Amino acid sequence: MQQPVNTESLAAPRRAVPPLPARRLWAMLKQSPAFLPLLGLLLVSAAMAATTDHFFSSDNLVNIARQVSINAIIAVGMTCAILSGGIDLSVGSVMALTGTLTAGLMVAGLPPGLAIAAGLAVGIAFGVGNGFFVAYARMPPIIVTLATMGIARGLALLYTGGYPINDLPDWFEFFGRGTVLGVQTPILAMLLVFLVAYVLLDHTPLGRYIYAIGGNEEATRLSGVRVARYKLLVYAISGGTAAIAGLVLTSRLMSGQPNAGIGFELDAIAAVVMGGTAITGGRGSIVGTLIGAVMLGVLNNGLNMMGVSPYLQNIIKGVIILLAIYISRNSSKRA
Repeated sequence: MQQPVNTESLAAPRRAVPPLPARRLWAMLKQSPAFLPLLGLLLVSAAMAATTDHFFSSDNLVNIARQVSINAIIAVGMTCAILSGGIDLSVGSVMALTGTLTAGLMVAGLPPGLAIAAGLAVGIAFGVGNGFFVAYARMPPIIVTLATMGIARGLALLYTGGYPINDLPDWFEFFGRGTVLGVQTPILAMLLVFLVAYVLLDHTPLGRYIYAIGGNEEATRLSGVRVARYKLLVYAISGGTAAIAGLVLTSRLMSGQPNAGIGFELDAIAAVVMGGTAITGGRGSIVGTLIGAVMLGVLNNGLNMMGVSPYLQNIIKGVIILLAIYISRNSSKRA
């Protein structure tokens, strides 16, 4: 009697079913340095929304974005510095010097375009100076930028005599309070700076070299990369972003304040670290920095809405920053 044919054994072998797009996206997100910061931002936002009224109102969200903008712009340059294995403590003082110089030159009658260009040039020049001492003189970044922090602040106070410079032209208010197609100028400036930084870090040789220098500077040098040149560029970028932030802040206040920017370098470092960038360099992302800056802004806004004491706010933010560094360190070891 003929045995029945086993059709299953004759069937073509089953092909592995490719993962669904949602699963692929989830796998990519988990591997991204920005994954944990994004998760942290969602958790912090949910906590603030549950404990405060009108947190997700459009007015409050726009207010958070406007408050975040200046720190986020500074954090772009700080990200480049930290990714390369360095740090820049002078950014707050460079902000003040840029703002007061620009304001003073405009009040003195210099054409507005030249006054703004002079302010930006001074910020970049301080960055180049930092880069020279770090890259070519082989001095520790923390010592170099600590020294230039004092120099820039002293120059701002000397230039203004310790008093703010007021009576700026009305049109200058546009950079800090104006709108373009319904988007406030500081927010637009922040997005443009991050877009440029994203292209530089993720799609150009400069970005690859910055990551490589932070990961292993000696190996990068032995591979033929002119490490000193790129480290100089890193600090020039940091000085330039500090100068842009200084112009935006001066425009918002409509006053050149020699004491502006005090402590801003710490907020910038916090945004970078909370965004998942390894404090030792070589690992991180500019998208994570934006998320970290927004997270810091959400914390400040939510705690203020809750009426939390400013002293207690500092403790809470300090604990969160320590936790972010711990998580970043452990994830770097696993990677």
